[in-house]
Amino acid sequence: MEDKQDQAPKKRGRPKKDPNAPKATYHLSTKERARRATQKRLTAAKKRAAKTSQAAVDRKQYAKELEKTAGKVEKALQGTDSATIDLGDLDALPSAVSDLVGESEVVFQPNDGPQTDFLSASERDVLYGGAAGGGKSFALLADPLRFCHNPNHRGLLLRRTLDELTELIDKSRQLYTKAFPGAKFRESKSTWVFPSGATIWFTYLDRDKDVTRFQGQAFNWIGIDEITQYPTPYVWDYLRSRLRSTDSELQQHLYMRCTANPGGVGGWWVKKTYIDDIEPNEPFAAFDIDTGKEYLWPEGHEKAGQPLFFRKFVPARLTDNPYLLADGQYEAMLRSLPEVERKRLLEGDWDVAEGAAFPEFSRSRHVVEPFDLPTNWPRIRAADYGYAAPSCVLWGAIDWDNNIWIYRELYQKHLTAEELADKILEAEQLDPLPHYTVLDSSCWNKTGFGPSIAEVMMRQGVRWTPSDRNRIQGKMEVHRRLAKEPYSGEPRLRIFSTCSNIIKQMAGIPLSKTNSEDVDTKAEDHAYDALRYMMMTRMSGYASIHQQLGAIKNQVYQVQDEVFGY
Repeated sequence: MEDKQDQAPKKRGRPKKDPNAPKATYHLSTKERARRATQKRLTAAKKRAAKTSQAAVDRKQYAKELEKTAGKVEKALQGTDSATIDLGDLDALPSAVSDLVGESEVVFQPNDGPQTDFLSASERDVLYGGAAGGGKSFALLADPLRFCHNPNHRGLLLRRTLDELTELIDKSRQLYTKAFPGAKFRESKSTWVFPSGATIWFTYLDRDKDVTRFQGQAFNWIGIDEITQYPTPYVWDYLRSRLRSTDSELQQHLYMRCTANPGGVGGWWVKKTYIDDIEPNEPFAAFDIDTGKEYLWPEGHEKAGQPLFFRKFVPARLTDNPYLLADGQYEAMLRSLPEVERKRLLEGDWDVAEGAAFPEFSRSRHVVEPFDLPTNWPRIRAADYGYAAPSCVLWGAIDWDNNIWIYRELYQKHLTAEELADKILEAEQLDPLPHYTVLDSSCWNKTGFGPSIAEVMMRQGVRWTPSDRNRIQGKMEVHRRLAKEPYSGEPRLRIFSTCSNIIKQMAGIPLSKTNSEDVDTKAEDHAYDALRYMMMTRMSGYASIHQQLGAIKNQVYQVQDEVFGY
């Protein structure tokens, strides 16, 4: 028997695999498979999240760079010291952005000529007026945009009626949102608010007295579209008192801008303010239309004697708007209008007023440059006297075809009868003696025991005869003289260009609203009255000039009054 101690100990553990035995198969449980699939998806999701986060960071950084570039552009628009844009800034942008910058839409580009002249004007007060279709309204809308980068900019744009204002607002929507994408129109206040905080208030003003609702308001830019719709300058003059700003930049650019077509109820004062005796496109010192005196800084001021501000008239023409001229339809429509409207809206003729008493009057046909009159042409003098209102004296010469040439005028307020007589005598020193003189017959009226106006002047040596008071017949005689002579085709009345007041009144005096056969006596008509008196004299009638001269030679002056000697 063998000893147990001599026996080898048994090995513990898993027995070695028989390499020749078949391989065993291992199956994962359902839970394990789910766990591993979930883990795989989670890992993939984390990788995707990491990529997305980086893209977000990239986009955020890209937005910051765009914001920085936009800031540079904004500063450039504001004209600040740092307003320089390196072309490299644009080149560094993605191609899509740089292409957008390089091919950006032009919001508004003024036409060469009047539109450009109007928008570049630096004068305080500018009228852009004349022919229809010249682009006046769009130019007026664009003008205040030059200051919309300034948060203190406050503009005011007016029309006469609400319907007209609505049309203007619709036009502004086409322009403002393109020029300033962030601009908002607040319907409740009828006000445009721009990204900088600048505002432009659109409103209407139907009655002159309503202008007081602007009391306490301050604007650095004020505009009125179609200003001739206002019958008097009251609104325009009052709004000038609202033109102010505390902003140092805007204080240098306080502007009033207006547009108009010739005619309208206010055509007379607009014409007198901006058109008469004014050179278009040239600045001129503002003046009082009642006295003709310039507005000057008073004595004691550092600018004493200098004009308070300047005005300018920019004439509008249809031919300056290529968009309306392209197909000729708008021009054809204007050419089809009646003569008066055609002259106003197509030609921009300010001498043809709405309801004009003498629409046949034309500067080109009836106004001539002065020339030396033959000494053998008989002379005639006619006058309408006034003190608070102007006195007007006209001198005419009659040629051998019985045509009248007005060659001199005297037009002045606040002259006594003696002073007027002295001025007449001074003017006639080198003239042939007038063959016929006529004065408003009311000047023979007496209100007391003293001499009449006519008597005072005759005592000074200025001879007169009473005028014919027939207003209707006098107006018809003026019409006859303005008409073309059948054989020559020329008018029977000509006026020297130096006689500015009779020219203005013949061009603009309106018909009476109560009597279509007469002129409006409330209008400025003193020069016209003097002309009417002249036309009604025998010297300007149908009789032969030689017969009239013979009658004058046979006249003997008779002393009628022993005291005054006339």
